[in-house]
Amino acid sequence: MKDHRILNQRQEVAAEDELFSALLSLETTAELRGFFHDLCTPAELQAMKDRWAVVELLAEGLTYRAIHEQTGVSVTTIGRVARCLTDGTGGYRTALARLRKTNE
Repeated sequence: MKDHRILNQRQEVAAEDELFSALLSLETTAELRGFFHDLCTPAELQAMKDRWAVVELLAEGLTYRAIHEQTGVSVTTIGRVARCLTDGTGGYRTALARLRKTNE
């Protein structure tokens, strides 16, 4: 990723907090969809959707090859998502658990 920041570290954290607060302020799937379509390029949004699909399939126990065959997502990306699931900050696992609880 290019490092083209003009903000200092404190400002970067504040900008990230503002983004996250904006997300938390949205109340419906339609509002989130509109926000993400405005915020992201089609390719960025597709990459996020692909990663989330991989999270769900890894949680179901599918192999990397089966996930690749089903989704077309590269094995490299699948591996990165898997590493985040095991060694990341827990964001994927938290979201997945809450989504499953909501869907019960």
